[in-house]
Amino acid sequence: MKAPQLQWAAEWLKEKKPLYINGAWLPGSGKAMETINPSNGKVLGTFTGASKEDVDLAVQSARSAFESGEWKGMTRKERGRRLRQISAIIREYQDQLATLESLDNGKLYKEAYKDDVEECADLFEYYAGWTDKYYGEMNPVEGNFTSWTTRDPVGVCGQIVPWNFPIQMAVLKLAPALAMGNTVVLKPSSVTSLSVIRLFEIIHDAGILPPGVINLILGEGRIGSHITTHMDVDKVSFTGSTQVGKQLVHDSADSNLKPVTLELGGKSPNIIFADAPNLDGAIERSFYALFTHKAEKCSAPTRLFVQRPVYEQVVAGISKYAEAYKCGDPFDPSSDQGPQVSHAHMDSILRYIAIGKEQGARLVVGGHRDIEGANAEGFYVRPTIFADVTNDMTIAQEEIFGPVLCILPFDTEEEAVRGANDTIYGLAAGLWTNDVARAHRVAKQLEAGQVFVNRYGCYDFASPFGGFKQSGWGKEYAIHSLDSFTKMKAIWIAH
Repeated sequence: MKAPQLQWAAEWLKEKKPLYINGAWLPGSGKAMETINPSNGKVLGTFTGASKEDVDLAVQSARSAFESGEWKGMTRKERGRRLRQISAIIREYQDQLATLESLDNGKLYKEAYKDDVEECADLFEYYAGWTDKYYGEMNPVEGNFTSWTTRDPVGVCGQIVPWNFPIQMAVLKLAPALAMGNTVVLKPSSVTSLSVIRLFEIIHDAGILPPGVINLILGEGRIGSHITTHMDVDKVSFTGSTQVGKQLVHDSADSNLKPVTLELGGKSPNIIFADAPNLDGAIERSFYALFTHKAEKCSAPTRLFVQRPVYEQVVAGISKYAEAYKCGDPFDPSSDQGPQVSHAHMDSILRYIAIGKEQGARLVVGGHRDIEGANAEGFYVRPTIFADVTNDMTIAQEEIFGPVLCILPFDTEEEAVRGANDTIYGLAAGLWTNDVARAHRVAKQLEAGQVFVNRYGCYDFASPFGGFKQSGWGKEYAIHSLDSFTKMKAIWIAH
């Protein structure tokens, strides 16, 4: 792992960051905005937000680039080669991108470097390999006809990404969209725009993509609504809160009925049965699956259901991990947890902790802001463990999106499944058991888009990611991302 580039970042941040439209950097005509370092509450840098007119210009640019055919008409082999070029330059600038991610978001540098930016390079490489492998098929129709399907690019894609995995979520949308020949207008969160700005810079400087193929819009969330309501945007892909996701559905319905892919919230259950293989391993994994990346993860196992014979052992074991966890500077190798992304989000987490106490949950560890030493000005929240939680408590039903674990006891398998499914969300779920029949039985009953057995948190580009219920619509990763960035056409010829 390369060392962080803090001195380089300090110089880079001195200049106000512009928008990227039609292959050029343009000053936004919206209001000036600041981005804050969550480690100390100080201003990191500034950028100018976009106006509706800027969005119109970006969409027009993407439309012209799409209709020119230079990108979508490029040979699949050449398109794949260019995506591999992007992968290579991400690896070249991995230290810069990870440094900006840590400064802006607060996650550990080693998390940003290995988990986020490295995966961005891998994603472009993966989808580069799909450019010549995803196509239509012959249809075995009756009569004197020949029929086949084609998979065509959907067109101009609006992409809105969240603040918890800014660059990784951007690339997860960019790579498959570009692989299929689409053009893009992308908007990162106003809280964490820096790494995405730098990504667009290095792609631009390398001259890999024709002008207008990718466009970058900066600004507040409301400017994203102009993307989602725009009549000339053909598809929207969004990752973020369920509340905003619902609004985007209305935006689509009120405009041109563009298809919408939504990756939204979660309140994922994780069930430890008394016969769990390697109980100590289950405790350790259940802790880290939640608390890495400051627990700002939509699929994190925030509700831990534990069977009574091992309940107190699990509570004690997980609490030891929480007590030992070190909140601190994201660039300090000894730190285990960085600051929450913003002061407002920290306050929201602390409010949920207060509600948990008021409603009678047993606070075992944490439950407060970490202001030790250099952390005093940062947005640090101690890993918090609540035991004896009931599923009707607010902290067990609403997404906290921070380092707070709710532990709930249960007696029977039926009780565990009923509690796990008692939520508006359905993103992920996990269970730990040595009983193969139970593993199959419970996994089948859990209402979640991905279910992990005996190892919470398994992710691979070849496996789809996406939830049920109010956790979203559609899937990302694998071939399923390509489905969402193409449109299928059936062609018939009479003999």
